[in-house]
Order: sequence, then structure tokens, then C-alpha cells
Amino acid sequence: MNRLTFCRRFIPQRFPVCVLLALALASAGQADDAKIDFPHDVAPILKRHCVTCHGGREREGDFSINTRGDLIESQIIDLDSPDASHLIELITSDDPDAQMPPSDRARLSASEVAMLRRWIAQGLPWDAELTFAINSYEPPLKPRMPQLPAAIDGRDHPIDRILDAYLADNDLPRPATIDDATFARRIHLDLTGLLPTLPRLQEFLADQDPDKRERLIDELLADRFAYAEHWLTFFNDLLRNDYSGTGFITGGRKQVSGWLYDALLANKPFDQMARELIAPPTAESRGYIDGIKWRGEVSAGQTLEIQFAQSLSQSFLGINMKCASCHDSFIDRWTLRDAYGLAAIYASRPLELHRCDKPTGQMAEAAWMFPELGQIDPAAPRDERLKQLADLMTDTENGRFARTIVNRLWYRMMGRGIVHPLDAMQNEPWNIDLLDYLASDFIVNGFDLKATLKRIATSKAYQSQTETVAQPESSETYVYRGPRARRMTAEQFLDAIWQLTGSGPETFDAPVVRSNLEKDAIESIAMDGDWIWGASEVQPPAAGAEVALRKTINLPAGVAAGGAMLTCDNEFRLFINGRRVAAGDNWTRPQTVPLAKYLQKGENALLVIAKNAGSSPNPAGLYFQAQITLDDGAVKRLKSDDSWQFSNALPKEAKGQLTDLPTQWQPAEVVPAVASWTSLIQSEGRMLLARVALGDGDLPPVRASLMKNTALMKSLGRPMREQIVSMRPDRLTTLEAIDLANDAALAESFAAGARRILQQPPQPTDALVRSLFLAALSRQPTEGEASLFAEAIGKQPSEASLQDALWAICMLPEFLLVR
Repeated sequence: MNRLTFCRRFIPQRFPVCVLLALALASAGQADDAKIDFPHDVAPILKRHCVTCHGGREREGDFSINTRGDLIESQIIDLDSPDASHLIELITSDDPDAQMPPSDRARLSASEVAMLRRWIAQGLPWDAELTFAINSYEPPLKPRMPQLPAAIDGRDHPIDRILDAYLADNDLPRPATIDDATFARRIHLDLTGLLPTLPRLQEFLADQDPDKRERLIDELLADRFAYAEHWLTFFNDLLRNDYSGTGFITGGRKQVSGWLYDALLANKPFDQMARELIAPPTAESRGYIDGIKWRGEVSAGQTLEIQFAQSLSQSFLGINMKCASCHDSFIDRWTLRDAYGLAAIYASRPLELHRCDKPTGQMAEAAWMFPELGQIDPAAPRDERLKQLADLMTDTENGRFARTIVNRLWYRMMGRGIVHPLDAMQNEPWNIDLLDYLASDFIVNGFDLKATLKRIATSKAYQSQTETVAQPESSETYVYRGPRARRMTAEQFLDAIWQLTGSGPETFDAPVVRSNLEKDAIESIAMDGDWIWGASEVQPPAAGAEVALRKTINLPAGVAAGGAMLTCDNEFRLFINGRRVAAGDNWTRPQTVPLAKYLQKGENALLVIAKNAGSSPNPAGLYFQAQITLDDGAVKRLKSDDSWQFSNALPKEAKGQLTDLPTQWQPAEVVPAVASWTSLIQSEGRMLLARVALGDGDLPPVRASLMKNTALMKSLGRPMREQIVSMRPDRLTTLEAIDLANDAALAESFAAGARRILQQPPQPTDALVRSLFLAALSRQPTEGEASLFAEAIGKQPSEASLQDALWAICMLPEFLLVR
């Protein structure tokens, strides 16, 4: 049975995936024009010509444009035939009785009409947080611990007390509690981004302890690698941090990856994280505030200073300052002066206000947006201003800071924000007591992210069935009925596929160090080598210059354990006893080599062929450091220094072996270490050598959050992170449908999974089907599913039938959802 037949026969029985794919393909591309920027391209037109009569409280002709939903409900937009839209007829009509705006007001220009046509043709894109409705709500600033309602039916958890009262007030039933299997899958995906392993799931289901759910929550939060590498995705989006893409190639952007990874591993308090991002104590966390230095001429809204204002307000305060960076915002109370006041805290030069990219002649003065908490001294040096801002942002009296992050965590765990959208914290929450309780509890717990996640996860509300009633996204009409099912992120999806198939990558792209070693063990590693090169009358060496460097060592015993760490600016090939064992072409990614299998008792020859890079003379150097334990227990350390020798004549290499060794050798030269070299060796280099020298135990498989973005991840919603992203798209797209059906890497993962199953001890097909369903969906198959899968796989499974079975089960919406 081929995959298409399998899809047709199996998937429609439960979920119409094929139908979804077809619908997505049918909805491909509405327009070839450049993507509409609603706040800047369309909103000003609507505000200028339409809002007076159809916005705010005005509904002339019973027609409102306050939200996208209002506009669609008016039925004057035809998304299937944009040019047939009644709105276009009205704004292009010459009939004074029908035309809009009315005949006593200015008509739309040809360019404005064309823009609205394009807007409709592209599907009416609308920023979720934007509304023309009058918002009289002003969120409180300082934290408030609400009085909890009385417990109902013994449900004493603070979140349940608040939500049970809410449901009672709204005459709504409490959602039923989910079963253990559903809970296990949900909590694993939410806290660690991984599926429960089959043994752990079976152990959990067999456990009769009434506290087993809380114990599982504690267990998952204590798994520091799984936790950190899952939440790395969340924070990379929130801090627009990535490993490649815009700005990285040109050097106009710096990562905070290493700092962020270590902060998550250590569960660093969130207020401390924010302080180190806003007022960086070292270069490790500085990339966030420095933003992206765009190439060429940029608009005023793309300068580093304005990026700083936008990033800080969005990440930590849930404020979209993009509109206010161009003009006074028409969606909330923030003004151009507010945006530039925040930007001036970062600025190292006088900053002139620009309105819609035109200079105003007014100069910005450093200022904080909430003076009730204190103010920035505009005369203070820049670093001091940043420290003042960091203190104000993380002040325990700044409830806005705490409310924003707990709202984001609630969204990740429950599927919808208490304030929604997440970057519209000026909106009224659907339950102010719930938001205030979580924020106050977060502050009391020392801004501990894991404590808030546990608080949410241990509630009956979190452990409830997902809502089944479709609701509009409008904050004014949303009613809580339980958590919402959520799509897996791109990273969760790939991690789940790799888990099921055992096909994950062995290396990763993020510049982080994964290690189980204790700090004392790492610090015991000596890093006292020198950077060496061949002697030369001209320094630095020419671009493309090559040199051979060697060292002969005598060992009194064999090598039991240990290894080496080396790097070369910029390329190297390492040979031990004539055999090539390592190579590298990026000095910022040091290589490690386990030495026990290459070194022997007696004489050993180390030889490196090193090459400089670049287009003109530039610093070049080799760094080598090793620590080995001999069979007799002795520890021996090796390093690059002036005892090495060099030759400008290079040996030849044939099939990984050295031939034609030079006969003339001279003492190598110690070269001055570049500051960035030293920093790399003392931080990442030391950790890498510790791992290979001391052993690091078994590390978990590499996660998708540590990998560069791929075409498949992009189609599954992973952003390029040129902008801060708080909420990824939740709709199926044409590109996603195509990639899920055709992506070569995904197909190879399923093929690898099939081969892996075939390599295991054979089991009856029905048992194999049950194990597949438990591993992927945390449930047993129905009788119909079991029968169909068994038939498709066959009594003698083949690689093709198993590959199709894996593909089919992983294409189910049930698999793709955190439910």
C-alpha cells in the first residue's frame, strides 16, 4: 500500500489532513505585490478617510472598521473576488449619493485606491493588536495581590479558585480533567518540548500515587538540558536571537546564544536576565540591545537607537512601539516623544526626532515611560543610563514587567493570553485577578520562571480538557472555557520526529557548550598554551600562507583516556603518527579529538598543516592543548609553544596519510594573541577540552532549537528573527503543506526510522502498531486504526511500508497538536 493510498484510507477516518493539504494548496498566493505593511500602508488611509464615520463609537450605515472582523462582517469586502468588493465600488464611484467618502470630503487618491485593492487582494492583513475602537482602559502599573475567592469543591489551587469563580459568574461548566496519558504528553511537550518516552509513559500510567502528576512536573523542570533547549526557542524569538541570517554575515549583529543558554541551564531569575540584557556586564549579553546594524541608508525607524526602544518595550513591557517610532500611535497612548525618550537612553549621540522619517528640529531627551517609578538622568553617561533603566525595568514595583512575562508563559501553556495579543498589554485582560495573581506570585518567588510554570501546570485548569467552542480573537468577546489546543512549534515537531525515528543530527550550530561537568572540574583544566606559527620577517602572515607545525612526544605508557582541543585562525589539518584525525576551517569553532585511540606507548608525532585566510595579510595562529591520562594513572598535559617546530615546505597527503615529510625544520614562533582568540580559548575552549579530557557522560540528543533555520522550519513557522516574535502563526499554509509531503530531509528521517525498526528484534505487527501509537500519540490505536495499520505494514514489514506508516501517523493533526 503506497503512501497516497495510506493517506486516503487512514487519515480521513479521523482527521482530514489530505483535505487540509488540498485546501491550503487551493488557497495559494493571492497577489504578486510586495507584502502589505498594515500599520504604515493601510491604517493611515483608513484613519484619514474612514474612521471619522466608521471607527470608535461611530457606525454610520451600521458599518464599523474597528477590527478586521468588523470589516469582514460588514460584507463590503469580497476576499474571493477583491475587485468585486463593494468597498472598491464605493471609493471609486462618481455617484455623489453613493461615493465614499461623501461628496463634501476629499476623495481617495489613485495611489490610495491602489493600496486598498492590494490590501484586499492579499487577504486583508491586519495587525492583531490594532483597533480603531476607543480604548479607555489604562492598565495598572504597580503589582497587586488579589483576594482569592473561596475554594469550590475543595479545589484550593489559587489559579483554580480564581477561574472556578469566573466560570460560575459566567454560568459556564468547569472543563473535565484530562486522563493521565493526555496529561503526560501535554506536560512533556509544554515543559521540555519532547514527547514522553515509551518506558516513561508506561511507568507513569502504572503509577498509583495521587501526587504523581506534580512529581512528573518537578522531574521535567529539573531536566536542565531538556528545559533549557526547549525554552531557548521561546527566548530566541523574544530576543530576536539566531545563529545565522540578517546581520550575521555582515557582522552587523551579535548573538547572545551562549549567555542565554547558560542562563536557562542555571534557571537565572528573569529580572537578572533582563538587567544583564539591558545593561550588559560583559559582551556575552550585549547583542540584544545593539540590534541589527543594517547595511546602507536606513530610515529613522531602523536606527540602532530606535531598534533599542522597540525591542525593550516589546520584549519586557508588551508594548508595540513601532507606530510610535514614526508618529504618535493611533492604537494606544504612546507618542513619538516616548519612543525617542527611550531611544535616547541608549544613544551615544544627540538624537533628533523624526516624524514619518522627516526631521522635526526637536531633540530627544533620555526618559523612562513610567516616571511614577523614577526617572533616568539624561546627563548621566550612557552606561549609567542603561543601569538606571535596568533598575527601573526590574523594580518590584513595576508590575507591568512581571505581568508581561507571566502573560507570555500563560499563553505558551494555555493557548491564549490573559491579555491578548501578547504585545498589546494596554488591552484589558479577560481576568485581571488571574493576571495580577500570577504577576505578584512571580515577584514573590524571585522572578523564577520555573516556579511560575509549575504554578500553572499544577492547577486543575491546566490539566483540563481543551475547549471545543470556536471563539473570535477579540479581547472584548473572548470567554475562558478551558485551555486551547496549540500547534507544535517547528522545533517541537522536528524533535518529535527525531525522537520517533532516531534520526536527529549529531552536531549543532548554536555557539553553546553542552556539558555535564561541574564547575570545579572545568576550572581544573589548564589552558596555558601559546598561539604559534612559522617564523617570518613579515607579520602578520599573508592571506593564504601555509605552514607545517610539528611536535614529537614520548609516552612512558599507553593512553587510557583524554583528548585535545585545537583551533587555527583560520584552517588546519591535524595528523597523529601520519594519520589525519581532525580538520577545521573556522577558528571560532574549536575542534576536539579523543587521543586514546591515536597515541601509543613510546614516540608519537603530532603534525598540523595550517593555513591563513582572508584577502590581505592578517593575524594567523595555531592553538593546541591536550590532557591525557596514561594507563599507569599519570596525567600528562600537552600544549602549543616554542618547543614545536615549523616548515614552510609542506608534506603531501594521500588517502588521509602523510607522505614526503619535510627534512628541514625550525623552531616555531609564538605570535601575539588577538583578544578574541584569548576569550574563545578561556571560555569555550576550556569547556571543550574538559569534556574530551575528563569525559562528560551521556548527553541528550541534539535539539532543533540548536540548529540553524531550514526551509522546513521556516514553512512550519520558525521566524527569521529579524524582528521580535511573540506569537507564531497558527494556520496551515500552502508552503507547509508542500513541505510536509515532499521535504527530502523529513522523508529521510522517516526512512531512517523504518530502518531502525527493522534492526530491532522482530515483534508481531499488531504489537508494533500499538507501540507506534503510544510513542507518537500517547494512546492506544482504535480497533479500526490497528487493523488498517497492520494491513498496511504487513506481516513482514518492509522499509517502505514502515516509512509510510511513520509519515501517516506524524501527519495527523492529533500528532501536530499539543492537546
